[in-house]
Amino acid sequence: MAGNHGSVRALRRSDLARLTGCNLETIRYYERIGVMPEPPRTAANYRAYDETHVARLRFVMRARDLGFSLDEVRDLLALVDGGAQSCAEVRAMASAHLEAVRERIADLRRIETVLAETVSRCSGEDVPECAVIDALAGQG
Repeated sequence: MAGNHGSVRALRRSDLARLTGCNLETIRYYERIGVMPEPPRTAANYRAYDETHVARLRFVMRARDLGFSLDEVRDLLALVDGGAQSCAEVRAMASAHLEAVRERIADLRRIETVLAETVSRCSGEDVPECAVIDALAGQG
């Protein structure tokens, strides 16, 4: 491996996990589903990650942190990997995702309103009658 990359030190999966803060099992999963490329192997058959793997995993993790689905991450990576990404395409994907996030926020606000009203009607006492249970059962 060192012959192919000069003095660049190959990273093991545990190093990749430590550098990115990503769980080892998550890295394995990302490799299995093709989000992360399978790394080359050393002569001793160890996986040999490098800085391109670190950068890609950070990209994937950041996209996931922003709520992009794995399919959306794949689509973004396909644009990047193909070298054909245009800002317009990425913007369209991000805009669609932003709209979905805003819809989820609106749904959560509606849920919050209903739950807050329901909880406020609950006495919280040690009695069999409960406004929350009644509301869930469609009685309140």
